[in-house]
Amino acid sequence: MLATKHSCDLVVIGGGATGVGVVRDAAMRGLSAILVERVDLAQGTTGRYHGLLHSGGRYVVSDPHSATECAEENAILKRIHPDAVECTGGLFVAVDGDDEDYPARFIAGATETGVPFEEIAVAEALRREPRLNPSIFSAIAVEDGTVDGWRMVWGAAESAVAYGAKVLTYHRVTGIEVRDGAVAGVVCHADKLDQDVHIECRAVVNAAGPWAGKIAELAGERDVEVVPGRGIMIAMNHRLVNSVVNRLVYPADGDILVPVHTVSIIGTTDVRAEDPDHLVVERDEVQQMLDSGEALIPGFRKARALHVWAGARPLLKDRRVSADDTRHMSRKMSAVTHDVRGLVTVAGGKLTTYRLMAERVVDTVCEILGEERECRTAQEPVASGRNYEVTHRLDGVERAKKADHGLPDSDPVICECELVTRSMITDLLERQPDATFDDLRRQLRIGMGPCQGGFCASRTAGIAHEAGCWSAAQATELLRLFLKNRWSGIFPILNGAQAREASLDDWIYRCMYDMDSLPVTPLPAGAELVSATRFPAREMAGSPQPGGSCASGAAPAEEEPAAHAASAAPGRPQAAAPQASSATPSVSGKEASR
Repeated sequence: MLATKHSCDLVVIGGGATGVGVVRDAAMRGLSAILVERVDLAQGTTGRYHGLLHSGGRYVVSDPHSATECAEENAILKRIHPDAVECTGGLFVAVDGDDEDYPARFIAGATETGVPFEEIAVAEALRREPRLNPSIFSAIAVEDGTVDGWRMVWGAAESAVAYGAKVLTYHRVTGIEVRDGAVAGVVCHADKLDQDVHIECRAVVNAAGPWAGKIAELAGERDVEVVPGRGIMIAMNHRLVNSVVNRLVYPADGDILVPVHTVSIIGTTDVRAEDPDHLVVERDEVQQMLDSGEALIPGFRKARALHVWAGARPLLKDRRVSADDTRHMSRKMSAVTHDVRGLVTVAGGKLTTYRLMAERVVDTVCEILGEERECRTAQEPVASGRNYEVTHRLDGVERAKKADHGLPDSDPVICECELVTRSMITDLLERQPDATFDDLRRQLRIGMGPCQGGFCASRTAGIAHEAGCWSAAQATELLRLFLKNRWSGIFPILNGAQAREASLDDWIYRCMYDMDSLPVTPLPAGAELVSATRFPAREMAGSPQPGGSCASGAAPAEEEPAAHAASAAPGRPQAAAPQASSATPSVSGKEASR
């Protein structure tokens, strides 16, 4: 097919928080800008984190510069993203065995860096969060919050478009044109349309996160040393706390518990990843997270673990520490210019500082282009319909009750776990007729509650088919892929109630729906580009396998281990009838993020 051509001042490569922040800032300053993303927005690092809006407290001792930046941006994001931020507040608590000197170091660091805090009595901390370990001996309140990263990114993208920018998803960059030592254009392939796209431009911002090094190489630059720092997170089945709870220790693994929407997320580890497209979840890391949760919340292991996933932080190589020590690499943001004029690479930082990173990057771009334009992103809120409320979806429950009685103005609930109504699905499909299941999951949270899509996925597929967006065969194949991706995040933590849920889901889809016999059709290009996590067979002893069983190798000690799991849902590893087996499974799965 003939290539589509565009022309603009700036091309931004990468549709995470940083890239979207850059394109919004540039558009608000009057630059013509186009963002290109190989899959959907916020599908990489931004969509694979624990949802924490940092107060800065985590870094007051380990990284004071980042602490100050987080404290300042925390207040700004609460103001400009009211629909994406829940102001939960946060607690840093020290439990028996923790460093007794660290609280004093924390207070000194917070005072020096300007991070707001309040030292509170242990009794007050337990009043705020009754499930906390009663052995805590120190508690400090901070201004942490939680962020819906997808809502934040989509809001910023819509704002950028309103200012004249273009956002091109499922556009894979295949080349960067360099002419006379300067960038002259970007070449992409539109996977869903199967056509090439050529964009002439004066500057390129490489905001590809862990993939930034590969993008820079397309322009002949091989000096970008981005180290992917892999971390895993586990979603638990409900909000065990209503404030962010941090261990009052030097930053370590599994020391943050974050309430996000209807769940709590424990995280995270920090080790170097060789390939951000293939992030491994190790069995011992899962156990480490559960142990860490138990130290903060006694009985944590008795709660139901819903899903595990991994993400990769884009850290610039830090000469002060070894190449594999990502835990101690600085989180400081960097905007790197190159010998190729007009190319700027951004790395480091975190979602809390995405707006500030974008401001500094666009300042650099304006300097390169000889423009003087003022940044306004800290003053102008992203347009939204409402402030964030954790109960906002209850507004539709009355309409759902009317549906139960056949009354007018009804809007039945399709996903009971996340209170997603039929109109929410149809409205999104009207705006995005080519939306996939994964798009619906990210934007509406379908399949992210306790059932992990077991009950709501088939209903959603039917609605999309009725709306004329998917044929029957496409709906079946997209449903298969969705269930497969959900399963891969359940597989490493399958135990107890979750194993029983998996067996029920399998019965629904194999026995009731006979999905193995339903016709399918090839998926559109790009639909499979959602996987970034794999689970190595060598680490999965005790998990379902062909001809094997689901034993208790990774089971929480307090729960009765699952004796077996029924044969898996479409795309899942197969499990035969219950029988003893000690063989190591040869299964690996991929997961589309939580």
